[in-house]
Amino acid sequence: MNAWGNRLKLSIFGESHGPAIGIVIDGLPAGEAIDAAETAREMARRAPGGNDLSTARNEPDEVVILSGILRDKTTGAPVCGVIYNRDARSRDYDTILRPGHADWTALLKFGGYADLRGGGHFSGRLTAPLVFAGSIAKQILSRRGVEICARITAIGGVSDEPAREEYGSASEFRAALAADFPASAEIAEAMKAEIRAAKERGDSVGGVVEAAVFGLRGGIGEPFFGSMESAAASLLFSIPAVKGVEFGRGFRLASMRGSEANDAIRLENGRIVSRTNNSGGILGGITNGMPIVARAAFKPTASIALPQESVDAASKQETTLRILGRHDPCVAPRAVPAVEASLALCALDGLLVSGDGLLK
Repeated sequence: MNAWGNRLKLSIFGESHGPAIGIVIDGLPAGEAIDAAETAREMARRAPGGNDLSTARNEPDEVVILSGILRDKTTGAPVCGVIYNRDARSRDYDTILRPGHADWTALLKFGGYADLRGGGHFSGRLTAPLVFAGSIAKQILSRRGVEICARITAIGGVSDEPAREEYGSASEFRAALAADFPASAEIAEAMKAEIRAAKERGDSVGGVVEAAVFGLRGGIGEPFFGSMESAAASLLFSIPAVKGVEFGRGFRLASMRGSEANDAIRLENGRIVSRTNNSGGILGGITNGMPIVARAAFKPTASIALPQESVDAASKQETTLRILGRHDPCVAPRAVPAVEASLALCALDGLLVSGDGLLK
């Protein structure tokens, strides 16, 4: 089933080259003010066609609200937002299976009936409704002192490591970013050059997006199957091209000793905090009040101009594929708001499950 959430329920619909895409969000508290201008700003961060680092497909990504918001406030009914596709070019697609895409697995599951134009329902285009839902969650959370920020920490071989778990606030996090690119100002130009180099070769490159949640209280989440890591990872892995997720120091913890990995606990103005944040703000599946730090690894964009070996699904003949169409040479820059949206929705759902109710 294409649904996610506990108290907050999400269902995304549509295909990349269909008439429209959208999302239904059920379980939002009533009476929450939603700023349409802020939502539009978030959508513009993800929208294609913004610069030479993204696809030339030009979609305004304007959201039409069908239900759930009246006079700029949530009504308590499910919110349905629709985004009409304006610039699809379906002639670029045929029956040859595209390596790295879901064409092959969709053929196995749906017997050839799935709409795979532009990736269909598997396309990164479907992150636009996710960002819309996340913009609503971020506005609700912001009024409760919870802020979510994300940045790129790696593009191909250009890396900004080690990641900076020491950021103490959202303002500190944002202040370190370049003005025109969601990465550390010291390394942003090198990352952009890496993307352009791949594009010039007709190739693509992957990247890593790091996000942090500031201000979320401790005690959110459940042990084992209801852990905050489980919930966040399930949303992050639903973003197309994500192939790895880690929290805090993540896989680097495997090379540490316990004396190095454990976060020493201390008091700060009568409040229990930790000196470091190797755990990424979560212990035993439950938030501890420190910033939640998560990273998502994005594989290189599957659509590349270089020739690739494949099979024509109609003729069952091996062939060589040259992909046409308009594609991002790296999905990581436009994925930054999608990663933020995923953590915002997870945080809001966790608060509602924890008994915060309408968060009033």
